Amino acid sequence: MNASKIIAAAALSLLAAAGAHAETYDGVHTLTSSASRSEVAGQAVVAARAGNTYGDGASAQPFTSTASRSAVHADAVAKSHDPLASLDRRAFYRDQVPSAYSKPKVSFTRQAAL
Repeated sequence: MNASKIIAAAALSLLAAAGAHAETYDGVHTLTSSASRSEVAGQAVVAARAGNTYGDGASAQPFTSTASRSAVHADAVAKSHDPLASLDRRAFYRDQVPSAYSKPKVSFTRQAAL
């Protein structure tokens, strides 16, 4: 029993030693560029002015609004002065909108009496 454990441990240690390969360190690689500093600086300026060509909005079309600036401003002012505009049930997690601020529950449809 003891000998079998020793043999098993030796076999496992040989497998572990054979399976463990450490990477070698090659040091810092030398620079192999043929461009001069001034050429690289010029390319950097061109690339910076070109923007992110791989970005999500690189091919997006510019937005043109159909509303005038004064109409958008008037709508924003009206919404900001409406006390019930931002009261949404989804904004009150595990809570309820206070009854004093609840939106009126008015139905404009008539139902026939049976």
